Amino acid sequence: MAQKADIKDIFKIKSVSSPKVGANQQITTLVTHLDEEKNDYITNLYRIQDESLQQLTYQEERLSNVRHSEDGQWTLFIAKVEDKPQVFLLRTTGGERTQLTKEKSGVNSAEFSKDGTKVFYHVSVEKGEDENEDEKSDKDKKPEPVVIDRMKYKADSVGLLKEKYQAVKVVDLDTKETETLLDGEENFTLHETIGSDTLVYSTDQSDDPDFNFSQTLYIRQGENEPKEVPSDAGGFMKVSVSPDEKRLLIVEMSREYENATHGALHLYDIDSGEKTDITEGLDKPVGDYLAADTQQSVEGNPVQWISDDRFVFLVSDDGSVNLYEGSTDGTIKPLLEGRHHIFGMDATKEYAVLTISQHTSPSELYRYDFKNASLEQLTYVNQTYADDTELVDPEDITFNSEDGTEVQGWFMKPAGYAEGGKYPMITNIHGGPHAFYGNSFFHEMQVLAAKGYAVLFVNPRGSHSYSQEFVDAVRGDYGGGDYRDIMAGVDYITGQYDWIDQNNLGVTGGSYGGFMTNWIVGHTDRFKAAVTQRSICNWVSFRGVSDIGYYFTDWQIQAEFSDIEKMWHHSPIKYVDAINTPLLILHSERDFRCPIEQAEQLYIALKYQKKETQFVRFPEADHNLSRTGKPNLRIERLTHLVDWFEKYLD
Repeated sequence: MAQKADIKDIFKIKSVSSPKVGANQQITTLVTHLDEEKNDYITNLYRIQDESLQQLTYQEERLSNVRHSEDGQWTLFIAKVEDKPQVFLLRTTGGERTQLTKEKSGVNSAEFSKDGTKVFYHVSVEKGEDENEDEKSDKDKKPEPVVIDRMKYKADSVGLLKEKYQAVKVVDLDTKETETLLDGEENFTLHETIGSDTLVYSTDQSDDPDFNFSQTLYIRQGENEPKEVPSDAGGFMKVSVSPDEKRLLIVEMSREYENATHGALHLYDIDSGEKTDITEGLDKPVGDYLAADTQQSVEGNPVQWISDDRFVFLVSDDGSVNLYEGSTDGTIKPLLEGRHHIFGMDATKEYAVLTISQHTSPSELYRYDFKNASLEQLTYVNQTYADDTELVDPEDITFNSEDGTEVQGWFMKPAGYAEGGKYPMITNIHGGPHAFYGNSFFHEMQVLAAKGYAVLFVNPRGSHSYSQEFVDAVRGDYGGGDYRDIMAGVDYITGQYDWIDQNNLGVTGGSYGGFMTNWIVGHTDRFKAAVTQRSICNWVSFRGVSDIGYYFTDWQIQAEFSDIEKMWHHSPIKYVDAINTPLLILHSERDFRCPIEQAEQLYIALKYQKKETQFVRFPEADHNLSRTGKPNLRIERLTHLVDWFEKYLD
């Protein structure tokens, strides 16, 4: 008999991610598991060999950035040495790996040259840093003050930032000589090389770096002046040169709707300078924006050339992430659509290798044949877990909001559901707000269903995978149409099923979902219990304490610094007097995205008014606790969440 999903299943679930195809058609992938004893994540490299999965690395570490040389002789990857990420080489035929770089601050990413004789890589260099100066050991270090003169001086998961700039280096594999190609007081990103002496790179150089959120793309041949590739203000998700080196595919996100703007795919002719928006008529974002909680070591790859004139790309598409094909003549078409989440992709002329998750399958590796339009499963690392666990496959739902807006969502019956009973229901709200829930495995949802709850999760306006109008609709209207969308979902599903106990409804969410949880309990007593996670409660203080606050508030609330009234109107803490729902507050100590002072304010305001609340603080954890935090703290987070609902929902 199958067991129900459990909180500690994170130690059973493996993540298959970041597929790559080598020049010799060798397919590799990363497999990550959580080690309970070490309380850490372990990622190793595997390859498909004789139709089975063969392990290539065995160290208890996390690997990333796997690349194969075009001559098929070498694989490179990044792993840590003395807590600094460095580049390693591994022969395709096997043997011991060798360390290629010994950079003082570590390496950010790396790529083989086309001829396989060199490796390009990115490093972050501190302003004024002497690369030859030896670092003092921790025991010799004394506390030093941090002098700050920039607005971008901290970041979630990192903390306070030294003034560093990304540079590009290259190392010769024979001589091991290293050369710096691009550096300065700006952040350089090398995207591609053309021929033997042409670089395709971007930089964020600006006269006003505090308010610059854009990059400029250049092509530079030899020592000539770089040629700018025209683009709107914004950033580049990927730039890739065609095999014949005549065109660039550019996945970019402009700032037309700030961070709500769809990722778009452009084709650029290098000789003529003509640039075409390939996905202009699609009205869906290029790339993967789906929210999940078990996928690890994921390297996004939104587009891949498969010939001189054809390419494949990923699209977030009505709650799924699907595979599309495009051509240099401007035509595009869906190749692989379904009730699934494609979160990893590489491709050759004949096939694509994909990592795919579904509601009842955490992740596996597949091969999609272009000629036969057939999908073949290559790995079964989570098959035993899926077979032995009673996983609930949600029902797809669509309903209309108060103003007629169509909203998509999913509804899970409790595991072990039996007719004739009454069951409580929990509504779970995603973050972002421009992420989206969809057709992917979500451990937290399965745990709630296993505990006997019906689970509702919907994509209110602001969610990706729909039209540009839909994703932009939340900006300037937090707590407006989005709130009504969620409540319409609750009305719809409770109207469909009379076995849902309307006197036992719960609500939870993290980040934007935490904001919305706070907002909901301040505007309705419909819910009997609530859990808010890594939330925002006060936009006035948020803009000054979050690592993104000063611009995110402008973009999302559309309130300038002096518009206290508007920021306060959209702040859930303003409505604390109306909160009657028992509210559990979960927050990480080192959350720089939604700093813990947001939770502190809300907790004190509730306690001051004698409201039912509890505050749980997670040490050594940042904004991503539920996805990438220390395993024991992830267990604690879910345990507190479930215990709160078990306490208040009958």
